Amino acid sequence: MTDTKETGASAPVIGKLSTLDRFLPVWIGVAMVAGLLLGRWIPGLNTALESVQVDGISLPIALGLLIMMYPVLAKVRYDRLDTVTGDRKLLLSSLFLNWVFGPALMFALAWLMLPDLPEYRTGLIIVGLARCIAMVIIWNDLACGDREAAAVLVALNSIFQVIMFAVLGWFYLSVLPGWLGLEQTTISTSPWQIAKSVLIFLGIPLLAGYLSRRLGEKAKGRDGYESKFLPRIGPWALYGLLFTIVILFALQGEQITTRPLDVVRIALPLLAYFAIMWGGGYLLGAGIGLGYQRTTTLAFTAAGNNFELAIAVAIATYGATSGQALAGVVGPLIEVPVLVALVYVSLALRRRFRDGNTTAPTTVSPSTTTQES
Repeated sequence: MTDTKETGASAPVIGKLSTLDRFLPVWIGVAMVAGLLLGRWIPGLNTALESVQVDGISLPIALGLLIMMYPVLAKVRYDRLDTVTGDRKLLLSSLFLNWVFGPALMFALAWLMLPDLPEYRTGLIIVGLARCIAMVIIWNDLACGDREAAAVLVALNSIFQVIMFAVLGWFYLSVLPGWLGLEQTTISTSPWQIAKSVLIFLGIPLLAGYLSRRLGEKAKGRDGYESKFLPRIGPWALYGLLFTIVILFALQGEQITTRPLDVVRIALPLLAYFAIMWGGGYLLGAGIGLGYQRTTTLAFTAAGNNFELAIAVAIATYGATSGQALAGVVGPLIEVPVLVALVYVSLALRRRFRDGNTTAPTTVSPSTTTQES
């Protein structure tokens, strides 16, 4: 596969994508179905997968996420991060969407749409508190967003997640419902549990990507690193994504396929949540003039959630077979196809932008692309 440069804002996208990228929705659909069927038809598979863990961290999921994130983080130009950290409009917008608007929106949707299902409602509120630090990296890359901005925003989310997750959980599950005369509950988590998730799912691939960039450029120069090394590892991001999807769905295939009506009830507020968060992020980014790349990054980092953390907290507090855990499991079932669709919506909207402070992507194949300054 070779890189292809755009000749204008309205340059066609689909015709220039690699076979892997062009049929990405098909591969993801196959991975989801395969995971569900494997979890449903192979007795004891989910138990076997759950047993492969260290200190509560699923090794198969960790492996998939690390494979998925490393190629994308190896593409980041770390010497350009200062251009992101100085963008106050982007940083403040992201903090507002992720830590003020997002949790409040999920709280409202959960109570409005699941007033009679307290377990699922609580599970969704926990999902709303777990801001994305992993899979959003690849959605942003597929949509040709700003990689450096994504790295900074994900790191920022990670810091706030360690500090604020338990505090916001207490507020939205106990304090605010009490003020409104609604049912109250609690969660059981610790800063270390959250920090551990951040260190494994973000820290390891981020360090590996940074070292690859530094050592690779030192050995081959920037041009050699980006033209030879990155195209070789690029497709592994999507391989890791597909593997992760199979594992996630296999782990809960039996629950999902045996409780279809419950899945539908949980899915409705999730669909509304993803649409509002992504659309709100896009409108806000466009309104304050962030340009295509950073608007895209803002929208995807706002819409994504850390389902691994949400599921772990729900299981630790309420049990593996609880409704709260099922709500967390349904999250990726809805997020994956919805955000894949939004990748294509984002690419279609690219021609409407006339970037000012950011440059347009010079390539359109997400598994191999490199961005030029």
